[in-house]
Amino acid sequence: MSGAEQLSQFLISGLTTGAVYALVALGFCLIYNTTHIVNFAQGDFLSLGGLLLYSLLAGAGLALPLAFALTVLGTALVGAALERLALRQARSREVTVLIFITVAASVLLRGVFKEIWGKQALAVPSFSPETPLRLLGATFTPQNLWVVGITLAAIAGLGWFFNRTLTGKAMRAVAINPRAAALMGIDVERMLLYSFALAGGLGGVAGMLITPITTASYAVGVIIGLKGFAAAVLGGYGSFVGAVAGGLGLGLLESLGAGLLSSAYKDVIAFVVLLLVLFLRPQGLLGRGEAARV
Repeated sequence: MSGAEQLSQFLISGLTTGAVYALVALGFCLIYNTTHIVNFAQGDFLSLGGLLLYSLLAGAGLALPLAFALTVLGTALVGAALERLALRQARSREVTVLIFITVAASVLLRGVFKEIWGKQALAVPSFSPETPLRLLGATFTPQNLWVVGITLAAIAGLGWFFNRTLTGKAMRAVAINPRAAALMGIDVERMLLYSFALAGGLGGVAGMLITPITTASYAVGVIIGLKGFAAAVLGGYGSFVGAVAGGLGLGLLESLGAGLLSSAYKDVIAFVVLLLVLFLRPQGLLGRGEAARV
């Protein structure tokens, strides 16, 4: 394989994984914009998406479109339950306390997943026949196209939802100023619930897309969730455009680093990038710094 063909292979692989990171990063940004907390259970929604898809396809024998829709609904309900049963019931509204609640919820969810599905890795078939495709000398499967295509559709759907629907505009108003939104008659608590449900659904979509390429397991979302967090920070935490750019950029950096240097550094690259961004540009590549009065 020539150098150009290798580069094409790395780019396609990077865009595929980067699309998944972008979906996870969008979930982080949704929660942050409405609550100003980091939801460390976001990666577990990804695990749940893959596990539910496996059960609905292999166990229940449902058709892929129906299994896909039910998995999105299931992960969205779990996200809503996290907000309604855990975060909303917290006596303290301190951000640090709420963040620790999401950490505890993440541990609890992984324990539940392990009890239901076990520790073994579970395989999910690709969304379409795995006939290899070639582009610019690179070989890839149709699942790569599914990942990128559905990610683009999800991003477009989010853009339409937040700009064209009353609920989406209400969620944006709560993200900007919850008190002013409440004075305008917007049900702030309901919008927070919707934000967690939407973040859960996005995590479920990411899990379903990546599972046919890898496998499903109770803890697979932990490392991908952390990389999605790194992508959100890289792009500018809270910025939807930054989340997409950060996810794709991180996926490309990871793929190129693993291919040109060593695959042993694949998981290290994301966290090195995270540290560099936090040290050199804490607001991220597309984020805006906030002036603080001392």
